Amino acid sequence: MSTLAKTMSKFSVWQWVQLHVTKVKADNLSRARGLISEAAGHGAKVVVLPECFNSPYGTGFFPEYAEKIPGESSRILSEAAKESQVYLVGGSIPEEDDGGKLYNTCPVFGPDGSLVLKHRKIHLFDIDVPGKIRFQESETLSPGSNLSVFDTPYCRVGVGICYDMRFAELAQLYAKKGCQLLVYPGAFNMTTGPAHWELLQRGRAVDNQVYVATASPARDETASYVAWGHSTVVSPWGEVISKAGSEEAVVYADIDLQYLANVRQQIPITAQRRSDIYTVNAVQEG
Repeated sequence: MSTLAKTMSKFSVWQWVQLHVTKVKADNLSRARGLISEAAGHGAKVVVLPECFNSPYGTGFFPEYAEKIPGESSRILSEAAKESQVYLVGGSIPEEDDGGKLYNTCPVFGPDGSLVLKHRKIHLFDIDVPGKIRFQESETLSPGSNLSVFDTPYCRVGVGICYDMRFAELAQLYAKKGCQLLVYPGAFNMTTGPAHWELLQRGRAVDNQVYVATASPARDETASYVAWGHSTVVSPWGEVISKAGSEEAVVYADIDLQYLANVRQQIPITAQRRSDIYTVNAVQEG
């Protein structure tokens, strides 16, 4: 942990933007830029956008809205981060690589506008709940293959996207790498949202004794894919400390590293793990 992080054990600098996403990319980008500036004006040092913030969520939309990084959306995010002097977790956008493959990608920018990392969604959202929802990201998207961790002066952050949150092993690897906060831009739906959205966040937080935060698009009942909303922040004790409704909103939260340290000291599961019996290791590092 950096010296600054040690002295700033509690800070209220994190803001999660639950954005209303439309079919007009330019409007989405403009709205996101405005909300980033607004968040910074309220003292935010780190801002998180939702999954597919520049595009409707759907396999038919991904090829139409896909762009390279750097490209239009990443340029605007870079400028917004630099203008507002914030770390910006850019939700996710449909990304096209040089070979024509498409990914669901989260770019992260520093306060100087530089690209810190890009996380390509590792676990594609392929589900079939009869009579409720069928969705197959793999029809158009390819999976990423790297872990994504970055440092701020406040804490170390691990990044996943939506369906990545269902995989406890990824969160465990991030915790082993020293992450104190896991961020998941995500767009759960009206079937999985009420059943699993908060449950999974609380599970990942308690299992790994970390803060867990999600940023969802706002709910649009007229969209072909209706997002659940309810962007949330959960403490290492598993408590929901901040939560949005279904409408467009900005979620604020304190990240208290001393509280996190206290939880880990009181219930020392890291020291108590039986590595002689089981372990979780990364096959491929980010």
